[in-house]
Amino acid sequence: MPFTRPDIIRPPSEWQSYFLPLTSGCSNNTCTFCNYYYSARLQIRDLAEVKREIDAVALYIKSGVRLPDTPEIVYVIAHEWDGKGVFLQDGDALVYPFSKMKLALEYLNQKLPSVERVATYATAQDILRRSPRELKELKELKLGILYMGLESGDDEILQKINKGVDTRQMVEAARRAKEAGILTSITVILGLGGPEKSETHALKTARVLSEMDPDYVGALTLTLYPGTPLYQEWQQGSFSLISPFQSLKELVLIIENSSFTDCFFSSMHASNYLAVRGRLPQDKDKMINQLKRVIEEGDESLLRPEFLRGL
Repeated sequence: MPFTRPDIIRPPSEWQSYFLPLTSGCSNNTCTFCNYYYSARLQIRDLAEVKREIDAVALYIKSGVRLPDTPEIVYVIAHEWDGKGVFLQDGDALVYPFSKMKLALEYLNQKLPSVERVATYATAQDILRRSPRELKELKELKLGILYMGLESGDDEILQKINKGVDTRQMVEAARRAKEAGILTSITVILGLGGPEKSETHALKTARVLSEMDPDYVGALTLTLYPGTPLYQEWQQGSFSLISPFQSLKELVLIIENSSFTDCFFSSMHASNYLAVRGRLPQDKDKMINQLKRVIEEGDESLLRPEFLRGL
């Protein structure tokens, strides 16, 4: 079956990167909230095809020449590329076989030596499949940051959403990446426990984030999408959404109760009702005060309107 190039789903901070697919879909395609990867069949791209794309980009960057058998999207991305960052697609490109990933990164560095950093999404399972030595080898080949979804620090919630991993594994994966010198960016989802587990979800998430001690944390707010199991649960009345102001209270609890060495924490994602960002622990009081002022005012006009929210 021919490899199907995935849509570009990437962290906001990777907007200037070149998007190089190694896989399509996600190896852990069971998360009940996910509208993109849920039930998507994982595809592993042939290494020879990956190298051909690298060749095409290198030729285009050097001389502007376009090869007739190369998809137009390659040149659209390359035209806007800053030449420094490469984001490996798709949902968890670290699942790509290690020997092939090593060869792909070696080839990338050879053909495009201007690349400064490679990034990818990664599940905790992907990271734990890699030995410390393998992760260090990838780091030497410029793999500089892994984006991982914690979602919640509550193991009951993780089990309910079919995350396929527990918090102990999450912490170990973050530790292993850190020991290899690879940065970690962790996402959490406000509202994932519903109103009943709102406080527990926030407090346990803060505890696990503290144990992970990541370089970056990005908070998202749960958005339900038709076709996902969690959306069906909501329709059937077995799951409820938290209110916009409850999401801000969760955010306060997470920031208040987290302890980081040096972490850039952000709720700038479009799914959130209010954007705050800062470096923790330095900006903790400022961020908490900003959120509490909005919560105390209770004015919905200060929040992002529902029609502007999205992933």
